[in-house]
Amino acid sequence: MYYAIISEDVENSLPMRQSARPAHLERLHALKTEGRLLVAGPHPAIDTPDPGEAGFSGSLVVAEFDSLEAAQAWADADPYIEAGVYQKVVVKPFKVVLP
Repeated sequence: MYYAIISEDVENSLPMRQSARPAHLERLHALKTEGRLLVAGPHPAIDTPDPGEAGFSGSLVVAEFDSLEAAQAWADADPYIEAGVYQKVVVKPFKVVLP
């Protein structure tokens, strides 16, 4: 089953994001290689694909896991958590309807 991992950044998270980004992306690439990643990306803090110094307000990952507990454990181990990027992370089941 798919699960949505919806994360909300702390204020001024950009420097923390930049330092933890390689480890964060490595985990996402692993999900993609395993064929389990549907979509992943950040939410720009302003209405543009490249927010520059404005940074990001959070992230969304939709991926396949064996259970809600497995998805939560994966989310809890995100390098952005250890780096202090996220102030809140919600994990919930996700049903793909389209495309």
